[in-house]
Amino acid sequence: MDGFQYNQFMRHVKAIVYDAVGTLIHVTPSVAQIYADVGRRFGSRLEAKDVRQRFPIAFARQERLDAATGWRTDEERELRRWRDIVGEILDDVHDTDACFATLWDAFSAADAWTCDAPSAEVIAALRERGVVQAIASNFDGRLHGLLEGMPALRGLAPIVISSEVGWRKPAPQFFAHLLHLLKLPANHVLFVGDDRGNDYDAAMRAGMPAVLLDPTEKHVQLSDRIRCLSELINLI
Repeated sequence: MDGFQYNQFMRHVKAIVYDAVGTLIHVTPSVAQIYADVGRRFGSRLEAKDVRQRFPIAFARQERLDAATGWRTDEERELRRWRDIVGEILDDVHDTDACFATLWDAFSAADAWTCDAPSAEVIAALRERGVVQAIASNFDGRLHGLLEGMPALRGLAPIVISSEVGWRKPAPQFFAHLLHLLKLPANHVLFVGDDRGNDYDAAMRAGMPAVLLDPTEKHVQLSDRIRCLSELINLI
């Protein structure tokens, strides 16, 4: 889609749906550092840099498993997914179950996450314009508590979570459920996310306009991308 066509498409947007992790909220200080710190309490000798190298491998393995089952999920599957990821990464701890439980609780706490000020400002500005804003995320039930702990994100609705829907992005059923809740045609809903496959490509296949959040400019060939959420203000 060229720039002119895309601008025409954007005029129809009545709602914006954000991905959560990596788009609106971020782990602090970092996933790798939290894994390394907790792992050390259970005898691990891995440093954050080691975790950083292992994490994408373990995560990709679980993605392949979900792809093989058609992206079906639920709370039990999400618990098992993260238990397996932790077990693969922190393979030198002396109590795998206790280590996993500690990490699960750590990432359940709002103080492990942050919503940066520019994102909060964008949400507030678009709220003043009357734009419906929602969240659609590959997460589990913990996300509700995290969002409640971030005043800037309260009031975004609906909150669509894969483990509750039964499908993970990029499954078309996930996006169909989202559109059903919004009660809007697909071309009236803009999807914003930081993952090319799960967010941008999947939303476009569902008939939605999409913008890729690409702060490190990995996808320079795309015209519909932004480096920060602040750029949304000029698109809507």
